[in-house]
Amino acid sequence: MIKRTSMRFAAAIVAALASFVAGPNAALRAQPQHQDQAPGFYRLKVGDLEVTSLFDGTGVFDPHWLNGTTARMDGVLKALHEDTHLLDVADAGFLVNTGKQLILVDVGTGGWWGGAAFGRFAGSFRSAGYTPEAVDIVLLTHLHSDHAGGLTTQDGKRVFPNAEVYVAKAESDFWLSPDIAAKAPKDAQPFFQSAQAIAAPYMKAGKWHTFSGSEKIVDGMELVPLPGHTPGHTGYEFSSRGQKVLFWGDIVHALRVQVQHPEITAMFDVDQAAAAATRHRLLPKLASEDVLIAGPHMNFPGLGRFHREGSGYSWAPVVFTDQWNTPAPSPQK
Repeated sequence: MIKRTSMRFAAAIVAALASFVAGPNAALRAQPQHQDQAPGFYRLKVGDLEVTSLFDGTGVFDPHWLNGTTARMDGVLKALHEDTHLLDVADAGFLVNTGKQLILVDVGTGGWWGGAAFGRFAGSFRSAGYTPEAVDIVLLTHLHSDHAGGLTTQDGKRVFPNAEVYVAKAESDFWLSPDIAAKAPKDAQPFFQSAQAIAAPYMKAGKWHTFSGSEKIVDGMELVPLPGHTPGHTGYEFSSRGQKVLFWGDIVHALRVQVQHPEITAMFDVDQAAAAATRHRLLPKLASEDVLIAGPHMNFPGLGRFHREGSGYSWAPVVFTDQWNTPAPSPQK
């Protein structure tokens, strides 16, 4: 009797275990894939400032867009063959909340460049908890449409109706000049056309402003001329409680190539020699200082610091944390 009872009990246990194993596995196999991603923003603190990186999209930088010696470019192509992600790039804009003002630094493509792979900035901005009407100031590093496109809709409406827009006078004068545009090569014409269309509604509304020196636009922010990529290419360095963040625009396009070989330029650089000289001057300075870099073409969130590595430099990206109010640590300390 006891033996038969034990056998029945054991059989019941085996059946229950079989059901447990089959059940969850079947359920797991039935689960649909979500096929989406978390909203594209990342926040951190720089002193009293809240800095939010806003994702616009990702792509791959064409190696033929890079310029260097034959030997150097042969090396890039060989490295790319070994690592197909060597030239992966992103596009992003940044929001600085000072506690008193909302300030955007570059605003993504807005559909003016890059096709369907880009144009996520507006969604990232709203996901971060803000509305376009709340933006006070937009600072543009330059007028290429992957940085300024998010200002204006394709049908010519201002995306940020209450914002004052600032850009270097040399930049504005160059891209918005009909005479310069008329003399530009055919393949450069779209850059002029998009810049003029993007700027137009802000100019009409009296919200387009230029600077030519060290004018004070925002408390705690300094203008940093970064010539070469475009005629008025400008960085913006914010300081708060002894911490600094530099929004540097297009100092680097192909991160893993140009930080090791700063002499390599991009075909989009209006003045190739000046762009390389600016990079040679800036990288050693940043590698020796505790300055957070906000680079729109670095892999998202495009925030980190530089260090010397051999004859070049290495990029140390910020480490993800879900504690937004934790200052971005410096690995130098």
